Amino acid sequence: MSKRVLILGGDGFCGWPTSLHLSAQGHEVHIVDNLVRRRQDEELGVQSLTPIRPLSERLKAWQEHSGREIAFTALDIAHDYGQLRDLLAQWRPEAIVHFAEQRSAPYSMKSPRHKLYTVDNNLNATHNVLCAMVEVGLETDCHLVHLGTMGVYGYKTSRFKLPEGYQKIRLLSPDGNDSVETEILYPPDPGSIYHMTKTQDQLFFYYYNKNDGLRITDLHQGIVWGTETPETCCDERLINRFDYDGDFGTVLNRFVMQAAVGHPLTVHGTGGQTRAFIHIRDTVRCIELAIAHPPAPGERVRVFNQTTETHRIRDLARLIHELTGAPIDFVDNPRKEQDENELKVENQGLQNLGLAPITLSAGLLAEVSEVAARYRHRCDLTKIPARSRWRPQTASCPPERDSDPVGAPVHSERQHD
Repeated sequence: MSKRVLILGGDGFCGWPTSLHLSAQGHEVHIVDNLVRRRQDEELGVQSLTPIRPLSERLKAWQEHSGREIAFTALDIAHDYGQLRDLLAQWRPEAIVHFAEQRSAPYSMKSPRHKLYTVDNNLNATHNVLCAMVEVGLETDCHLVHLGTMGVYGYKTSRFKLPEGYQKIRLLSPDGNDSVETEILYPPDPGSIYHMTKTQDQLFFYYYNKNDGLRITDLHQGIVWGTETPETCCDERLINRFDYDGDFGTVLNRFVMQAAVGHPLTVHGTGGQTRAFIHIRDTVRCIELAIAHPPAPGERVRVFNQTTETHRIRDLARLIHELTGAPIDFVDNPRKEQDENELKVENQGLQNLGLAPITLSAGLLAEVSEVAARYRHRCDLTKIPARSRWRPQTASCPPERDSDPVGAPVHSERQHD
């Protein structure tokens, strides 16, 4: 059934292909974006490996190809609450897909100002959406679908599968003579400021669901690999982002790109970190399934682990090495994390709704490799290393001023420009 779908952050790596996919499925799609991700490229002195056209050109190309129009509103939802509220009141979406958060752990850890920006943007954005939904009376008429992260659980080895959001526990009385069983959100263990903001999102959702009855689905997504979907492939003007730099590039895409340009595969530490992964085509399919199956009124926040498989990082590097011959370079790990971990994940929820998972295959890796090879002339080798470090900076090593994040809060009248 066709729905009015508002996509916050619809110009981004996950938001753009999702917007096209939902439009192709017959939904009426309206994108909201402040285009900050494009400005961050300018800040970092890097560009997507694939040439990204202006959003206006993207939207025109989609209308020419599909005959369907996607509306666009330029809006900073973290700092213009009134305009966001008015848009919700006027358009009254039946579903809101929330991608509009700073999405990179390394970017969030670049400097104190990047930490401040990530917290300011992500928490304000999420809370503004929830507050506006209640103010305009969308409690039962609209379903919020939020893109979270598997990182809220942390990456410590456990004997058990990570559950989908909730953990059954037994509470003991102080004297130990009585107990009661209950269920709580799985105890969070964020590994960066970015991940910390996603754990706070969970509490916002819990409160607004409990207090105001908002219908919410929180999708804890794994690391995305791949870059194209059937919709983004149909016209080069619709091509999706391909980030390869140390701040925004995801690990498998980075390995494929490094192989394409003859750069060693950069494995942090021992490469023993096990992570959850999902292909971009499954990302858009999961969003579609979540929209088609909203929680019932009065149902608690629904949590799905949006991931299809787990892999150890050094195993992925060896796979790319075997396919391409690219050498592997074990480099110092800039992150504060365990050198080795196991990861078992419960991910049946979305499959029960109809997801047929795409898993790692030589064919799909070849597709990514072809994109990387076609645009390798756009690669800046100096942007490959991951330079954000998790160790705190000291007074003797202040953050460089030219690394201030685009859109970071500053004390001036132009704070939110």
